[in-house]
Amino acid sequence: MSGVIRTVNPATGEPIATYDGWDADRVETAVARAHAASRAWALVPVTERAALAGRLARTLREHKEHLATLAVAEMGKPVGEAEGEVEKSAVTAEYYARQGPGILADEHVEVEGARAWVAYEPAGLVLAVMPWNFPVWQVMRFAVPSLVAGNGVLLKHASNVTGSALALRDLFVEAGFPEHLVTALVVADADVPEVTARIVEDDRVAAVTLTGSNRAGAAVGAAAGRAAKKSVLELGGSDAFVVLDDADVEAAAAAAVRARFANSGQSCVCAKRFVVGAPVADAFTEAFVAGVEKLRVGDPRARDTQVGPLARDDLRAALRRQVEESVAAGARLLTGGEPLPGEGYFYRPTVLADTGPGMPAFDEETFGPLAALTVARDDEDAVRLANATAYGLGLSVWTGDPGRGVALARRVTSGAAFVNAVVASDPRLPFGGTKRSGHGRELATAGIREFTNIRTYWVGT
Repeated sequence: MSGVIRTVNPATGEPIATYDGWDADRVETAVARAHAASRAWALVPVTERAALAGRLARTLREHKEHLATLAVAEMGKPVGEAEGEVEKSAVTAEYYARQGPGILADEHVEVEGARAWVAYEPAGLVLAVMPWNFPVWQVMRFAVPSLVAGNGVLLKHASNVTGSALALRDLFVEAGFPEHLVTALVVADADVPEVTARIVEDDRVAAVTLTGSNRAGAAVGAAAGRAAKKSVLELGGSDAFVVLDDADVEAAAAAAVRARFANSGQSCVCAKRFVVGAPVADAFTEAFVAGVEKLRVGDPRARDTQVGPLARDDLRAALRRQVEESVAAGARLLTGGEPLPGEGYFYRPTVLADTGPGMPAFDEETFGPLAALTVARDDEDAVRLANATAYGLGLSVWTGDPGRGVALARRVTSGAAFVNAVVASDPRLPFGGTKRSGHGRELATAGIREFTNIRTYWVGT
């Protein structure tokens, strides 16, 4: 075991850094240290743990430029979005600094002849397998509540953002968290399946969380199941963006551009399938395509860039396949549809019309700047098309009648439903999916309690 990790700038194709993957002995040492740190951390009062989350928020803001620069270089995120990712992480840390102790406080229950209460106690050391598309936020939205809950973190970040992973490890120490409580594992890609399976089975590891592909989620979830351990899986999505016939078409189209092309389209919670009522389909399509064609594609370091490169060349190749196969199946190309010439892994923002079940752009998760449009005859047909997916993460419905939007949303399976708003995560609300989008929740009360032992106490009097 062991190998070499090479990070590459996706905007230029140029190498950034090289890291030696850890061998089995170094991984074992890291797990042992993290386990010891986790056991000690569980004895620290929750108020002290929460106070450190507040310090973490300040530390994040102090290092915003450095963390954003790493995200821009390693995965091509436009710089403004990278800075926003760090700020959102700081806001989440502040939320748990304020709310964590109350959420984790004992809940007393009235029973006859005894005192009874429910306690939320640390689960232990948690393995986190995290993706590259939000190198800071994906880690923080899990790690902050888990640490406030009294757990330790073993972070296996995506190899193409290894620099970000190591920077975050150091950031927690600078904020005052004990050394080794947050451990970043440096594992070469070829070794990840074997190392991950072994760590999940390790008795020192209490639970596992993964955000990533269905293939990775199936492997990690199966390993956790065999070991009878808790898992939280966030496995992507193919969210529907439904525009009903009474919607404000201009507002919906402008929101649709943001919903699809944020993070260069590389987000599990991006809207991907646009289901539009027939009476407004032409007007929406015209406004949407016009908005897409105005997007500024280019150097992610530039402040006016709205769409950067895809994070890897294989991802661009996958997107190109999805477009070509969908067009061959009958979809109409309205704009884009090809890689940009020159350096880096850029792909033109693309819109396909006349899509539907049976086409890759509709059936598969499209991870890049590609939008799939389809027309619904009526609300019943819109529900059918929105539900015609193996995924169930988010849903956005646009209508002049919010009650109508909520009624439609209740008939579509998803982990979140937004009416007249773009789907987004917020530390005050739980985030997670259904169906092939995974199970379990992050953020809010549900997220901090996911990795606790919900323990019953009964004391006779």
